[in-house]
Amino acid sequence: MNLKKMILINTIVTFLLCFLTHFLYTFLPNPIFSIFFPVNESIWEHMKMLYTTILLASLIEYLILKKCNIPYNNFLFTATTKAIISIPIYLLMFLPIYYNFGEIMPVTFIILFITILIVNIIGYKLLQLKPIKYQKSLSIVFIIIIYIFMTIFTYKPPKNDLFFDTKNEKYGLNDYLIKD
Repeated sequence: MNLKKMILINTIVTFLLCFLTHFLYTFLPNPIFSIFFPVNESIWEHMKMLYTTILLASLIEYLILKKCNIPYNNFLFTATTKAIISIPIYLLMFLPIYYNFGEIMPVTFIILFITILIVNIIGYKLLQLKPIKYQKSLSIVFIIIIYIFMTIFTYKPPKNDLFFDTKNEKYGLNDYLIKD
């Protein structure tokens, strides 16, 4: 196996893992899972799912890279970068369609797959760069900061379309829209 095959496998694994992580909080509701997995059907919560799933799939990728002795550099930086850039890439494709036509589930899945493929192609290039100084420390700091914001936005979301669950008419975990 080589790095290119690993990227293709990672794309498929990440895409499939999204279906599991989408429902983890529903199956096991608890404060820890609320930080990492969607607590409602808002667009934001799905971005949290994408971010977490890419990091989880990267862990699997790391184990396979090690087991198969595939050479790489900057792994944690690559995983963190892929997770971060997946959010704007997805939103740039999804939001124009969503606001013009509503949610069309097959299109949503296609956009999700394309997003994961794009970030894995970028990740492939990053893994081939020369080692980056302090990449592990910086990546850990970014991961922690992003999960702090995700926690805040889960429990105290802004009153914005991205954070509104139209299915259950609520924001975050417990902030229901009160109709007059």
